[in-house]
Amino acid sequence: MITAVRKPLEEIMGFAAPYSRVLLLGCNECVTVCYAGGRKEVGILASALSMAFLKEGKKLDIVEQTLERQCDPEYVEEIAQTIDQYDAVFSMACGCGVQTVAGRYKDKPVFPMVNTMFMGASERQGVWAERCAGCGDCVLGRTGGVCPVARCSKRIFNGPCGGSTKGKCEIDPGVDCAWQLIWDRLKALGRTDLYSEIIPAKDWRSAKDGGPRRIVREDLLS
Repeated sequence: MITAVRKPLEEIMGFAAPYSRVLLLGCNECVTVCYAGGRKEVGILASALSMAFLKEGKKLDIVEQTLERQCDPEYVEEIAQTIDQYDAVFSMACGCGVQTVAGRYKDKPVFPMVNTMFMGASERQGVWAERCAGCGDCVLGRTGGVCPVARCSKRIFNGPCGGSTKGKCEIDPGVDCAWQLIWDRLKALGRTDLYSEIIPAKDWRSAKDGGPRRIVREDLLS
């Protein structure tokens, strides 16, 4: 899932300063799972903003709403009938959601309430870790389901490097060496033969280095 963390209240107050009535818009997908921008977090931020403005002797009218998804035009259309009632939209979605809302309502300021971090998985309650870099050319079938792009600090494809020690990364000793994890996984699967196969140099055009990407499914076009 896409992970995010809420922006500092001071930064958000700076966004809100010119306005008197805003729509605080949550998203019921990824940011709900990581407790950053769902219905509950919308309520918490609304209360925090109201109290902060009251302390300064000001009033900010905040209307709360949460969409099923902000990255989907179908759901973003739900606020079309009320959007003119607000001076600005404060989106608690990831960057994709913010841009979808801003693209649909071009005459309305849309501000991000969270910082989008990475695609990650839950390690335990309250902890998420990066697991996928969205590189567009997945090699997990060759590396035992452990991603060397997202989990190796150096993105080494035929590792490990010479700096790992006792299964830990030299960049951060608190991080497991991705290639140690790959070896352990392949050994458990009885596929250590894959470890000696050289993975070719990656064509990074399938990743962000090739510019903004798009997926087109001809069979789904209407």
